[in-house]
Amino acid sequence: MKILLTNDDGVYAPGLAALEAQLCHLGEVLVVAPATEQSGVGHAITFLTPLICKRVARLDRHPAWAVEGSPADSVKLAIAELCPWKPDLVVSGINSGLNAGINVLYSGTVAAAIEGAFFGITSIAVSLEYDSDPNYQAAAVIARNLVTAITARPTAAGGLFNINIPTVATQHAPEVRVVPMGLAQYGDRYEKRQDPGGRDYYWAVWNDPEVPPAEGSDVTELRRGRVTVTPLQFDMTRQELMEPMVDWDLRA
Repeated sequence: MKILLTNDDGVYAPGLAALEAQLCHLGEVLVVAPATEQSGVGHAITFLTPLICKRVARLDRHPAWAVEGSPADSVKLAIAELCPWKPDLVVSGINSGLNAGINVLYSGTVAAAIEGAFFGITSIAVSLEYDSDPNYQAAAVIARNLVTAITARPTAAGGLFNINIPTVATQHAPEVRVVPMGLAQYGDRYEKRQDPGGRDYYWAVWNDPEVPPAEGSDVTELRRGRVTVTPLQFDMTRQELMEPMVDWDLRA
């Protein structure tokens, strides 16, 4: 299997290294990742400035490509120019912090996987709950097992999947749940502060939603210590409205 590995935490991130070590058991791995952390950039791409990349050496690991751009840039450039072969699989992670619920829409980790799916390649995003002392090695083993199981299914070919691993799951044999993403709105507040010069600035505050997340969603299952797997799609069309809207008599 030919595997393209990327992330949004940067080419030197420990989560990337741990996942690379495990994916090497499944096939040939090429790492193409952002040169610096790109958390929260979503599906941004670079097209107004040159996209610079370079080969970098990493201690005890194969050289990798560091891209001075976004996670989506990294995957797009890798498939178009840098890979000596078309990947059979694109994996993005391990991210430091969960990418569940509506955070999927902001996530550079998930965006990199989406970019791989654009090319018709099976693509999987992997995220681990934030912890001051994360066990990336245990999380990488969980991820490898799930990647193996997903790619073994013919119906998964060309698909897009999002894996989230809570911290507690790295401490014992975890349960796995296939769940939808939660839609509750998080983080809609800002704290107003002042810098030493008296100028106002704002700091995003993570707050729980006013309406609790739906039972059986990724958010609720992660709180119960279960690993979650969510099949995603990037087609944002509301298909159920296509036919009714023909009768809306829309005019320019």
